[in-house]
Amino acid sequence: MRQYCAIRVCIHATHERLHPNGVSTFGTKGTRFNLERSTMTEFWKEHSRQATVEEMMLDSHAQELTQHELPEILSLLPSLSGQRVLELGAGIGRYTSHLLTQASHVTAVDFMESFVEKNRQDNSHYSNASFLQADVTKLDFPKNSFDIIFSNWLLMYLSDEELTSLTERMLGWLSPGGYLFFRESCNYQSGDFKRTFNPTHYRSSAHYSHLMTTTLREESEGAEKQVFGFDIVLNKTVQTYIKMKKNQNQVCWLLEKVGRDTACQEGFRTFQQFLDNQQYTRKGILRYEKMFGAGYVSTGGLSTTKEFVDLLNLNPGMKVLDVGCGIGGGNFYMAKAFGVEVLGLDLSANMVDIAIERAMEEKLPSVHFEVADATKREFPEASFDVVYSRDTILHIDDKLALFKRFHSWLKPGGQVLISDYCCGEKPWTPQFQEYVKQRGYVLYTPPQYGKFLQQAGFSNVRAEDRTAQFTEVIQTELERAAAMKDEFIKEFSEEDYLAIVNGWSDKLKRCKTGDQRWGLFHATRN
Repeated sequence: MRQYCAIRVCIHATHERLHPNGVSTFGTKGTRFNLERSTMTEFWKEHSRQATVEEMMLDSHAQELTQHELPEILSLLPSLSGQRVLELGAGIGRYTSHLLTQASHVTAVDFMESFVEKNRQDNSHYSNASFLQADVTKLDFPKNSFDIIFSNWLLMYLSDEELTSLTERMLGWLSPGGYLFFRESCNYQSGDFKRTFNPTHYRSSAHYSHLMTTTLREESEGAEKQVFGFDIVLNKTVQTYIKMKKNQNQVCWLLEKVGRDTACQEGFRTFQQFLDNQQYTRKGILRYEKMFGAGYVSTGGLSTTKEFVDLLNLNPGMKVLDVGCGIGGGNFYMAKAFGVEVLGLDLSANMVDIAIERAMEEKLPSVHFEVADATKREFPEASFDVVYSRDTILHIDDKLALFKRFHSWLKPGGQVLISDYCCGEKPWTPQFQEYVKQRGYVLYTPPQYGKFLQQAGFSNVRAEDRTAQFTEVIQTELERAAAMKDEFIKEFSEEDYLAIVNGWSDKLKRCKTGDQRWGLFHATRN
């Protein structure tokens, strides 16, 4: 992951709210930072006189953007019913009124008095609202005060120290199982208002993800102590800005406060960190792609994708959810060949980063990607025509619970199609046991896999052992690897080449002993 970016105050054109919270008062630099805070306070006194949405967003198209963006953002939130919500950087209440209609209580906080007064004026008729003028860097609440924290364009106006401190405090303010939703401008600005002073920190999305998932907080309940952290439920770009401005820099997150096992797999605090730092490093992904073909990191690449997708009889306008989308090759193929809309989910941020890069090159507006945990991501019932997944669910423990989610997300008559690593009957060889443990896989035999689909409510379940095809494909890939050996080593290294070739050879051995199997599963929702 990238290191924390240095604190910077830039003089150049700006866009969104230049929030006064963007100045630190730490250490010996306090005098300079206090002067900067004073300067920005005066700036906002000048630019908040009308308390309009254009002033807040510093964008002449604010009204039109809000019309499309607001429902998109709200659709990503968990259920607000009966929840205690803290809205940070609430501004004039662009989101406050919508939160108030569902939540049990909303505490709306902003730094600027004119914004708070405008919000109060428009929304104080709600009996479940509180309005607070406060500096978020000095804000505090008792432990477990809120179920959801909502923030839109705030964190980029904090220094690194202030952001770290706020993240720790937000963990404390949330109840266990509570959610943090935030949205920021990453990498560069997007608004069209010209300003000569811009304190904004346009951090990378990876920076925010790393900070949020590595921050820990120990809490005591009587004599018991437990460590909490944030797990990413989703991380995605705001589609409104892509469609209206061809702008990929608007990024949002939904995170859940969960108990953290400090003795996590391979020393990583979360499974996502394990994937991105060990199994699916960027280099590792690209070297697999070199072998499997452009856009693919799963068995058979384009050839098996074409074969399996043909089973679905896709038609233009259908909506497909790809769980474990990798770097998007299958998504682009389905969109181009059949005119379907595809949403690709992957828990690996490295995978999704590459997929988004490719999406920008492909210029396919019907294909979207997000970092998301399929076991926690929520979609309305009957959202998709197809749920598609290739060699991914091996990572997930409770497959029955996941398949029940798939069933609810599918429209009546919708289809699920999955290929996945499976296993033979136990007992396994010690070598295979060690392999499964090291990878963190949860494997079942193809018939057991099929039974989970039936128990989840699916009908017409086909559970096929495709191990013979798996070994044939691997053998073909080994031959292709030998043919491109020099080219591969030149682009990567001999060590990388041997890692892949030896890994494939080991798969063949595990299949020969009967330990490792490969399954193809197809079913429908009535």
